[in-house]
Amino acid sequence: MSYAVTNPATGETVKTYDTIGAAELEGAIAAATDAHRTWSKQTSVDERAALIRRVGELHTERRQELAEIIVREMGKPIEQALGEVDFAAAIYEYYADHSADFLQDEPISLLAGEGTAVIRRSSLGVLLGIMPWNFPYYQVARFAGPNLIIGNTILLKHAEQCPESAAAIEQVYLDAGFPQGAYVNIYASHDQIEEVIADPRVQGVSLTGSERAGAAVAAIAGRHLKKVVLELGGSDPFILLSTDDLDETVQNAVDARLDNSGQSCNAAKRFIVADDLYEPFLEKFTAKLAEVEASDPTSADSALGPLSSLKAAENLDEQVRRAVEHGATLAHGGTRDGAFFQTTVLTDVSPENPASKEEFFGPVAQVYRAADEADAIRIANDTPFGLGSYVYTTDPAQAERVADAIEAGMVFVNVVLADGAELPFGGVKRSGSGRELGRFGADEFVNKKLIRIG
Repeated sequence: MSYAVTNPATGETVKTYDTIGAAELEGAIAAATDAHRTWSKQTSVDERAALIRRVGELHTERRQELAEIIVREMGKPIEQALGEVDFAAAIYEYYADHSADFLQDEPISLLAGEGTAVIRRSSLGVLLGIMPWNFPYYQVARFAGPNLIIGNTILLKHAEQCPESAAAIEQVYLDAGFPQGAYVNIYASHDQIEEVIADPRVQGVSLTGSERAGAAVAAIAGRHLKKVVLELGGSDPFILLSTDDLDETVQNAVDARLDNSGQSCNAAKRFIVADDLYEPFLEKFTAKLAEVEASDPTSADSALGPLSSLKAAENLDEQVRRAVEHGATLAHGGTRDGAFFQTTVLTDVSPENPASKEEFFGPVAQVYRAADEADAIRIANDTPFGLGSYVYTTDPAQAERVADAIEAGMVFVNVVLADGAELPFGGVKRSGSGRELGRFGADEFVNKKLIRIG
């Protein structure tokens, strides 16, 4: 394997990076281990938070430069790239503001006996982060931000196609004033990552990525008794039961499908529409999607760039073809031009069609007809995934019922693109385990030590 910046819009390999050597990798683990001893014990939460705040400020100061890097690396439209840098900065600021509260001692009321009992939160040690290419800055922020304030130190293995942003992030941490070893970027191979997870100095691993990668990392971590957090794929349902404004709902549906060129784990991917709204929704939704054409991601007007790589586009093309071969109707789109992929709508996807159980990572939407509320819930839950979900209804009681019935880690009612630094992010079933962001994101890699005094 190799680390390289290959612009998906042009196919040009801009720069390649060497994989880390064995001695250098050992040095990285040793540096993170040494740094943890002083970082966790000789600095206060407020001091660590102040440095994370500076990391956020540097993201804001360098937003244009950082955004242009990921346009080159994975084709994100420039305005969305700038938005991602801003969101990462907001995450760092959030944890700088709130981590001291999250780490306060938690008293326990004793059922018997005299004295006191508290839970005191402290760091675990060196953590390994394995990050994906689709949100190069945001993913790192939500993992590294809280864990560094907790007192953990970070080894960060970024996606092979994001070496330039990986280096830029490490430089931000150094320029913010972090000590050597607190945050270390490693261009490691898959075999080397197995060695890192197995190393007794490493206390936990967080991965955001595919099911296959999650299963592999979890198996290695399990063999070595390491704490693991997994944020994996999703095939999130968008359930439409009623609406006062179909045009606005359709626009929300399009926005929820096309964010990040359709390459978001928690994007709406399966649109499940009540029978009486199915035909008008499908007509308007297809027309609205068709208006969005893939274009040069460096343009401020671009709403849809190329997919992250030629291989990603080829894989999506194969999925669409397979879906049609198994009986789905290609209602719109389905055309690929290099790494650029046309907005696409599939209908008549049966439960037996492989497409109904797969994640489509790109601008492809599946539209389902639901007989009633119960049928919509059945379709929504008929997936191995359980990350996010969306419910549109004018009936508050129905919204509560459906939200309770959906098998997912997140439910958004009558709103899309509403993620926030304060809102916990994560899923169930094959979408992974653990949470990031919010208070719960600062409570995964923590020693919750009981101190009982008689």
